[in-house]
Amino acid sequence: MAADGKFKGRHALVTGAGSGIGAAIVRALSSEGARITLAGRRREPLEKLAHEIGSANSFVADGFDVTDRAAIDAGLAEARKAFGPVDILINNAGEAPSAPFEKTTADLWSQIINVDLNGVFNVTQAVLPDLKAHGEGARIINLASTAGLKGYAYVSAYCAAKHGVIGMTRALALELAKKGITVNAVCPGFTDTPIISRSIAEIVAKTGRSAEEALSEFTRANPQGRLVNPEEVADAVLWLASPGASSITGQSIVVAGGEIMAG
Repeated sequence: MAADGKFKGRHALVTGAGSGIGAAIVRALSSEGARITLAGRRREPLEKLAHEIGSANSFVADGFDVTDRAAIDAGLAEARKAFGPVDILINNAGEAPSAPFEKTTADLWSQIINVDLNGVFNVTQAVLPDLKAHGEGARIINLASTAGLKGYAYVSAYCAAKHGVIGMTRALALELAKKGITVNAVCPGFTDTPIISRSIAEIVAKTGRSAEEALSEFTRANPQGRLVNPEEVADAVLWLASPGASSITGQSIVVAGGEIMAG
């Protein structure tokens, strides 16, 4: 990975960094010289990725549960010891279990809201003093979803959480606009990640349909007829984090092959 680049000397914290979109974002930032805190709950995938990009510019914050303020504070304290204050925050951690609305239990609803919405609030609030101290050029980038801009059947809690993330993004962007801190959301369509792989396996197990038939449920909304690649999402994040995106704030950048959002 490159030692130099547009993010040389910057400290990025990426939640949910161990796989999928989070790992692609880590690789993209590392290729441009950023020092990165890889935050997540499981140590093994984080260490594997840190070894891949080089230990000199990576710090593993395992046990980083976005629903637990004490765990966030502890991980953040260690990250600051490694690389100093955070000036780029990527809120990527999330989960997307599915269920019909009438079978969505209160516990499942609370779990998804707690991880996908409250988690963004918790981490952002903890990191915000660092970002405000940095001022001009600091970045908050929230991984939302096209489900934050439209509805999808059988994921009502996920849609509600991601709509909340976009609302929070827009509100905080206004609060921080004059401080030079941008706040944006990236909204991928269905992306080729372990979450989709697990969803396909569940459809096959529950319905008896083939994996190809199950996959078609996720690709039909994309006019390009395919899943989005994690690297394509990472490219959008990289641009929003760059100096060239200084006038972009409060926006929801859709990466979905031309899928049109209702407005």
